[in-house]
Amino acid sequence: MKVNQAELMISAVSTEQYPQNGLPEIALAGRSNVGKSSFINTLLTRKNLAYTSSKPGKTQTLNFYDIEGRYIFVDVPGYGYAKVSKTERAAWGRMMETYFSTRESLRGVVLIIDVRHLPSSEDVQMYKYLKYFDLPIVIIATKADKVSKNKRPRHVKQIKETLEMEKTDSIILFSAETGHGKEDSWKAIKNLI
Repeated sequence: MKVNQAELMISAVSTEQYPQNGLPEIALAGRSNVGKSSFINTLLTRKNLAYTSSKPGKTQTLNFYDIEGRYIFVDVPGYGYAKVSKTERAAWGRMMETYFSTRESLRGVVLIIDVRHLPSSEDVQMYKYLKYFDLPIVIIATKADKVSKNKRPRHVKQIKETLEMEKTDSIILFSAETGHGKEDSWKAIKNLI
């Protein structure tokens, strides 16, 4: 899909700041430094719309991106980064729980995982957490270009097993470097919407 218009609408920390236009929303979640911003930028064919940083834990708000005036991507704070205080982490947790449990326009979640590593305990926790709220999930396994083609099926199998993935959820191999998986990602997102 070609995106002609995409812009950051608001960085929100409370429900009062959420956009009230009723457009369908897709949340993007993942560990700090998993390539969430690169995924967003690749999908939207933008260089720096979502801020990529060498410092993990940069996203500390819910960032709402208007896509073509038709739907919204919501970039949620990355999890699993140790250099953030417990108080800050608890505040993010409350903010995310409020969003996931109360947002009526939320259609589903893209959970981003690094294909090179087994899902962490935080990844498993996040998957189960989203399932608790009965949210449809698409797993994006990033950095696919870093794993040889013949080893990819084994990595995908390990992700499915570690997360105890439900058969209704799909997993897509993705590379921001090569663009691999971009079209499949768009298809999966459109199915959620």
